[in-house]
Amino acid sequence: MTSSTEVAAEVTAALRSLRGIWDEETVDEFDHAMQAGWRARADGADDELVLAAVLHDVARSPLVPGGEPHDRSAHEWLTPRLGVRVGWLAGAHVAAKRYLAATESGYAARLSDTSVVSLAYQGGVGAVDASWTVHPWWPDAVQLRRYDDAAKVPGAPGMQVAEVEILVERIADRSAGARRPDSGSW
Repeated sequence: MTSSTEVAAEVTAALRSLRGIWDEETVDEFDHAMQAGWRARADGADDELVLAAVLHDVARSPLVPGGEPHDRSAHEWLTPRLGVRVGWLAGAHVAAKRYLAATESGYAARLSDTSVVSLAYQGGVGAVDASWTVHPWWPDAVQLRRYDDAAKVPGAPGMQVAEVEILVERIADRSAGARRPDSGSW
């Protein structure tokens, strides 16, 4: 079994490797991750939701195998390290974007140009399988999506790596002792 310190080292290495990776947004993937986490924490989100907000795009790291679709790869990489909920939430952020684009007036018009392009690539505006929307963590996935959408501002505040590392260790310890069955859609 991998210790929480080893998990934290692996996760923070993947996080740091996002520095300088651009998805045609105004901030790189590292700043995007740290801003999303900061927004979640400022909103009073619990530790798992904060960490999922930070790591939702971790599959863009060259240290994380899997590639596209990045939401599924994030789910698969995060779940054994940080538990079912963190993995599920990170993996649901694309479904949440599709859902919001289909159900919330004006949502798609507020997306960045890059998010509009990726929305089409990810299946476009449309109904999301009901197994997502009836899941007890679905409201948190939608909230994570909102943190994601707002975390693309040059110079905006973000979490520090040391804060993320503390969260990773705490959640890795917790998830190692209490595995929950995955009831999500994959």
